[in-house]
Amino acid sequence: MSLLKVAVVQAGSILFDLEASLDKLERLTEKAARDGAGLVLFPEAFIGGYPKGLDFGARVGLRTDQGREDFRRYFESAVEAPSPACDKIAETARKNQVHLATGVMEKQGGTLYCSVFFFSPKGEFLGKHRKLMPTASERLIWGFGDGSTMPVIETELGRMGAVICWENYMPLLRTYMYSKQIQLYLAPTVDSRETWLPSMRHIALEGRCFVLTACQYLLRTDCPEDYPLDNEPGPDEPLISGGSAIISPFGEVLAGPERSGEAVLTAELDLDQITRGKYDLDTTGHYARPDVFQLKVNTRPQHPLVEYSALSKDPFEA
Repeated sequence: MSLLKVAVVQAGSILFDLEASLDKLERLTEKAARDGAGLVLFPEAFIGGYPKGLDFGARVGLRTDQGREDFRRYFESAVEAPSPACDKIAETARKNQVHLATGVMEKQGGTLYCSVFFFSPKGEFLGKHRKLMPTASERLIWGFGDGSTMPVIETELGRMGAVICWENYMPLLRTYMYSKQIQLYLAPTVDSRETWLPSMRHIALEGRCFVLTACQYLLRTDCPEDYPLDNEPGPDEPLISGGSAIISPFGEVLAGPERSGEAVLTAELDLDQITRGKYDLDTTGHYARPDVFQLKVNTRPQHPLVEYSALSKDPFEA
């Protein structure tokens, strides 16, 4: 029996305050480590924030000055890799001797990406995943990831990767992750609806993997006073109401769903359950039909500018 204790953190980021969010990540990671977790997962956009309810002043054919200022403020609370903020997350992982995966708002150039950063217990930056498909109005403020950041990372705990929020409704992306023999399927989110848990249980069953889903829990009082919302909730009414959980390869809920507030959920995983589950279902192995279905995946980085000299091969040639 190969046992592993893991934690999912259900908490809200501190919007527009990067340093305070980094401090909160440190405090909650310390709590998870004290509880014995070897892997700690934070929600989507925990560092940088998920600006639920903001419209950034956009209408068809119209942008407002206030909306541009809201974006500037949001952009300033995002992180780069590498950066001092990234170093602080790495130090938190090292100090607590945990594998740490957290949702971040990543900035590169003038664009934001909804990403997950992975860190080792030694404080090493292991890689990142950029969300391939921002949903609805997220496309206004976030760029699109490409196939070059879809890692399934080999660690001493098992093979882990991340699929963010509604990316989990992309069956071909799930298939790709299963084909990489993912064991620890991380699903950070801000989807706090009751329908989220059945989706996570389905993925655990389908992929015969452990699913860890961490959702934010955010109250209006956690946001700045000047945070503009059309429909103001009450002070104790959550903007994002949690639902974090940990699920086994047989679809059993091992922890959660938690909806009462911020929390650190833990569970002990028997990784041998993965093999027991693949006995009768391996969707990209013996349960696949490659003679009928095949998936083509482009994992090359995509760049808007490709430079080459007159003497080099044209990179656009086959």
